Amino acid sequence: MPPMSLPPQPWPTGLADQVEPLIARVLAPNGSPFTFTGTQTYLVGSEDGLAVIDPGPDDPVHLAALDSAIAGRSVLAILCTHTHRDHSPAAAPLAAITGAPIIGCAALHIESDAPRVDAPFDKSYAPDRVLADGEQISGPGWTLTAVATPGHTSNHLCYALEETDALFTGDHVMAWSTSVVVPPDGDMADYMASLDKLYNRADRIYYPAHGPAVTKPRQLVRGMIGHRLMRERQIVKLLGEQPRSIAALVPVMYKGVAEYLWPAAAQSVHAHLLDLERRGIARLDGDIWRPAPKR
Repeated sequence: MPPMSLPPQPWPTGLADQVEPLIARVLAPNGSPFTFTGTQTYLVGSEDGLAVIDPGPDDPVHLAALDSAIAGRSVLAILCTHTHRDHSPAAAPLAAITGAPIIGCAALHIESDAPRVDAPFDKSYAPDRVLADGEQISGPGWTLTAVATPGHTSNHLCYALEETDALFTGDHVMAWSTSVVVPPDGDMADYMASLDKLYNRADRIYYPAHGPAVTKPRQLVRGMIGHRLMRERQIVKLLGEQPRSIAALVPVMYKGVAEYLWPAAAQSVHAHLLDLERRGIARLDGDIWRPAPKR
């Protein structure tokens, strides 16, 4: 699923947009082809106490905007969906400003020499408390439940706002693009299982970390599952025609997609191939993938 084109600038960075009575959104100034218009930080709660979800990059302009949006209110928790550097580095400085604990996903840092097409991991992230699937935190008039959604990263969490049936989906589900799944930490089988998990929920609306809100969540998730299954079938068909490297698969599979997106596509193709290998459908010889022998 190719990403939609970027909306015209200027983007409304630094402004507190009240999207629902319990939810405000502040856009960080880190727009790029892989973050859309930038990371969206969400303030959840009321005058009596807030949670901050995905504080974003450690950028003084964004931190000042968050401080202004918080406006002296008590911050009870700072939560991160995962620890890519466009999501979590502002957690520590925001905790220093507000005195709030950092709660949510586990720390994770993967060392790799491979070129990255997503943000690298945040080495500085140090949570005060890690939430397991189904654990909750609450404040005046709000309750957030952790929903474990590994795949994009192994430590990815979504957060469900129980009072309004809203789900903060981080990078797991976004309307503007499919999530990049980058091995070795990103895992296609986990990603697909996490999509199934969300499809079986009854959330009213999704608020992703990048791009617009998703007002028809199950419809979008169903389409994303279908898209990934289509890519899997495409790989199996192409390997059946002739063994190929990832570099040879991508131009055929992503014909018509801008070439600057091919490195990201190659990572997801790699994730699909690793999943097919585990399932005994494909095998690797050197840098060439071919169908696995039938048992």
